[in-house]
Amino acid sequence: MTFQNIPPLLDEALTARGYTALTPVQTAVIADEAVGRDLVVSAQTGSGKTVAFGLAMAPQILDGGLVSLAREPAALIIAPTRELALQVSRELMWLYAKAGVRIATCVGGMDASKERRTLNQGAQIVVGTPGRLRDHLERGALDLSALKVAILDEADEMLDMGFREELEEILNATPEGRRTLLFSATMPKPIVSLAKRYQQDALRISTVGEDRGHGDISYQVCTVAPPDIENAVVNLLRLHEAETAILFCATRENVRRLHASLTERGFNVVALSGEHSQSERNQALQALRDQRARVCVATDVAARGIDLPNLSLVVHVELPRDAEGLQHRSGRTGRAGRKGTAVLIVPYQRRKRVESMLRGAKIEADWIKVPTAADIRAKDHDRLLETLLAPVEVEDEDRALGAKLLETMSPEDIAAALVRVHRAKMPQAEDMLDDGSRERPRDDHRAGFDDSVWFKLNVGRRNNADPKWILPLLCRRGGVTKNDIGAIRIAANETHVGIAAAAVAKFTKAIAQPGHDEDNDVEIVQANGPPREAARENKRMGRDGDRPQRSQLGVNPRGDGPPRGGNFRSDGPRGGGSSRDGARPFRKDGPPPSKHGVKHKAKGNRPR
Repeated sequence: MTFQNIPPLLDEALTARGYTALTPVQTAVIADEAVGRDLVVSAQTGSGKTVAFGLAMAPQILDGGLVSLAREPAALIIAPTRELALQVSRELMWLYAKAGVRIATCVGGMDASKERRTLNQGAQIVVGTPGRLRDHLERGALDLSALKVAILDEADEMLDMGFREELEEILNATPEGRRTLLFSATMPKPIVSLAKRYQQDALRISTVGEDRGHGDISYQVCTVAPPDIENAVVNLLRLHEAETAILFCATRENVRRLHASLTERGFNVVALSGEHSQSERNQALQALRDQRARVCVATDVAARGIDLPNLSLVVHVELPRDAEGLQHRSGRTGRAGRKGTAVLIVPYQRRKRVESMLRGAKIEADWIKVPTAADIRAKDHDRLLETLLAPVEVEDEDRALGAKLLETMSPEDIAAALVRVHRAKMPQAEDMLDDGSRERPRDDHRAGFDDSVWFKLNVGRRNNADPKWILPLLCRRGGVTKNDIGAIRIAANETHVGIAAAAVAKFTKAIAQPGHDEDNDVEIVQANGPPREAARENKRMGRDGDRPQRSQLGVNPRGDGPPRGGNFRSDGPRGGGSSRDGARPFRKDGPPPSKHGVKHKAKGNRPR
């Protein structure tokens, strides 16, 4: 197929690559009004931006349809991350292969001396990250005196990452007459300021309305009890059995933990995060491309610049920071006309935040139940039949072995053994504490709570105790769901909680274990009865149930150091204070103290 306004050599490369039509952003950058001009382009991830600026800069790269013989680079592409820079290089290599264009890639984590030798040998296109490019520029290895076009890919991300100084130094080293193309998913004020400083009469192109970047992605959301998150990941992977899947976590530590857990369960999994070297990242990505691994656990370092052709499932194990992060993560799938699925795993208490994020991104999502073990068994049944009934070529040796088996086993036993072998290759599905489909009733007097057992927490109103953080804490520490938790009664210095009788044994066993770092100062013990009875019992025994000990609140008993845990802080002097009630710690996410330093008063639900 012949494309208009494209040099013949690039036209041939597109046709050989299987292109039958250009995306909206690719069409816009080669339109007559865009040729030779500075451009500010807004387009979503997955919209074909790399090929777009590869086509847009063709007049500056090719001289009369052939590559220029100049040793100095004619085009410079700057990308925020190593992965994105390497991805850009790979795309431009096949696009300009027939034209004989030499491309140099300069990114952190690679051999800098080898990059300098490549630059010294001459390259028409240079692709790199800001820090490494500035290093080569200051060392004299990168000569931009003959540059004809500079392209900033994901410009908003580079400014967010603090690369303004590097970008300005690089652009200041380029000639005045060069073209400058800014590609940015969003257009915040810093991008507008950068455009005004380094561009002349720039043409504004936006294809966001035409290409939302998630048209081929099916979004799903499932709510879970906090202890169920990892089990939900396992069941989602087993339900979809995607050729390639990416699981996004928020921190390196969580990547390590989930990677180890999935490996132990039998998944072929690799990890990607900022702590891995470039060599390790390349090996992980190659394992995914070769299908030696099918699952990748990653931080947001993999949210940009990762292009895996068979990637059909993205799971947000931990929520992205904002709607843009959601789109960049999810945009790893549903690319080049393929269909993909993005699933958000949402703890109960985060549901409203996710609803707001989806509205901001203009994404319609299906709220689904977490797949159960029964759902996965049914899916496995269908997949197994499809696999075993598919026509295959059988060799004579296999037929001879089959005949020998028939002499000693019945056909039914042979078929059952074959099924067992196939099932043994699959990691086991997990039983969920709660499928996430039920809403917590507002009435404390619910069915199943008539014989509930009361437990006591050593935090109360003076610690800014609030059901919004007590409920998830109980689920996390007690291994229960919100449906196992009844009334929550908050007193001045303690909180009473009713636990359904059916869940008491499990809850008691779970709270006997040490707490997590974020809540290890909260003590949970079984109470003497409902709040009123417990108060009377405390009074009879001479205990002041309304005045907790300092050590119970996470404060150093000697008063010479900070609180032990991360959930509380002191209102008083550093190190715990010396007021009558000791330091009055409260949770970071609770309401702040009043400006006069007076303790907050709360009415209702006080034990009598």
